[in-house]
Amino acid sequence: MKARPSLSLSAEDRDHPRHLRDLMARAALHHKAEQHILAAVPDRLVSGVRFVSYHDGELVLQCDNATQASQLRYQQREIMAKLREEEAFEFAWKLKVKVQPRRYSLKKPTEPMTLSKENARLLQEEAGHTKDKALREVLEKLASHASDRSD
Repeated sequence: MKARPSLSLSAEDRDHPRHLRDLMARAALHHKAEQHILAAVPDRLVSGVRFVSYHDGELVLQCDNATQASQLRYQQREIMAKLREEEAFEFAWKLKVKVQPRRYSLKKPTEPMTLSKENARLLQEEAGHTKDKALREVLEKLASHASDRSD
């Protein structure tokens, strides 16, 4: 009977090749650093901020838009002061903020607007009072899009 392949990816797993273990260890370290950094960022700005790198005292963050980047730059003294309390970021001296819009949208699909029966009745009534034939046809066509629900 064949052994089932393992899909667990952890840095401690000795069955994986060394380069994969190293990669997983670096990813875990990056995630831990990102948690510390996001804890130092003000709550109202945290949603679109991502940690990019930290090298030679230079911290690079990425955000979704220029407005958020400006606000991060404005708050950089406070952010850096909080980060320097952590031993890993003790020598952080520079904060760089880059703008990278997300590739996808988090918007919910829009629901089509419906016309209530009451509004459809009012449109029909207006169509009956208008003398312009083209306008009357448009109002009647619009009134025909009434929903089944009553408002």
